[in-house]
Amino acid sequence: MKAVVCREPGVLDIIDRPPPAAPAPGWVRLAVSHVGICGTDYHIYEGKHPFLEYPRVMGHEISATVLETGNGVALAVGTPVIVNPYLSCGQCVACRQGKPNCCTNIRVLGVHTDGAFCEEISVPADNLYPARGLSLEAAATTEFLAIGAHAVRRSLAGAGARALVIGAGPIGLGAAIFSRIAGHEVTLLDTSAERLQMAAERFGFTSSIVADEATADAVKEKTDGDGFDVVFDATGYGPSMEKAFSFVAHGGALVLVSVVKDDIRFSDPEFHKREMMLIGSRNATRADFEHVADSIAKGLVPVEKLITHRTTLADAPRDLARWAHEKSGLIKAVIRVGG
Repeated sequence: MKAVVCREPGVLDIIDRPPPAAPAPGWVRLAVSHVGICGTDYHIYEGKHPFLEYPRVMGHEISATVLETGNGVALAVGTPVIVNPYLSCGQCVACRQGKPNCCTNIRVLGVHTDGAFCEEISVPADNLYPARGLSLEAAATTEFLAIGAHAVRRSLAGAGARALVIGAGPIGLGAAIFSRIAGHEVTLLDTSAERLQMAAERFGFTSSIVADEATADAVKEKTDGDGFDVVFDATGYGPSMEKAFSFVAHGGALVLVSVVKDDIRFSDPEFHKREMMLIGSRNATRADFEHVADSIAKGLVPVEKLITHRTTLADAPRDLARWAHEKSGLIKAVIRVGG
């Protein structure tokens, strides 16, 4: 089968490699249909991922069709599916608590093990959810949207809450969309006026703040001096994450959607006087994937406006290398593999 491999930072090649073997009990062999290109993939290509071994076949935002099943699998051959790329151990403390998204031994397709920039993969059947009428292109957006949906669910913020989403990239937009679905009054904050204008025109997020020296005053103005009931930081930038504490209302919550290697520091008196919650949000669970798929099916998620760039497996090495640097107008790029 054909596969796109990142041999080393800056080097992408199309290679021939053997397809997966017949699936073991509980596993499924899949024909990859579509796969989204994530910020993680660009970081792998650029050599910026801290825990990755090369060579690596990337790709973890996946839709596919069932080709073959192992013993004990109920899925029928030909079923279109959404792939949950988080392979958990099923035995650790997190898995025992029903939180496989933060498994202590987690392996993510395309990061810790080879992913779906190829024609076929094998995964455990428990990581597959029927696409239930979604187009396979739309189904490939489910994983990145589930990151935001999970963060919103983790926030515990009810309808009517004033929400601030920091970072108007794909993950931030996903968090904003599902914050709005949850009934929140959403404001976006970003350093780029261009991205905020795009978010207003494409997705209707007309309440926004451009990050500059007057950001704190703008937050007060938007919230009558109270701060936001819930703040989601999706920047992956330590100084932004630290600044976000000051935007939270008394009794509110800060959800760190992105992750950095830095230590995050904050004022304990400011934190305590607010009695605020600090919440980490990692990956997503079956409930989040199903919520996203259902929301897409109901027309609540404008997938056609999220997907701005398209390519094929054959052209992916050229296009991914270009899009790693040419980000203007780019929200989500999708590779058509089959389908």
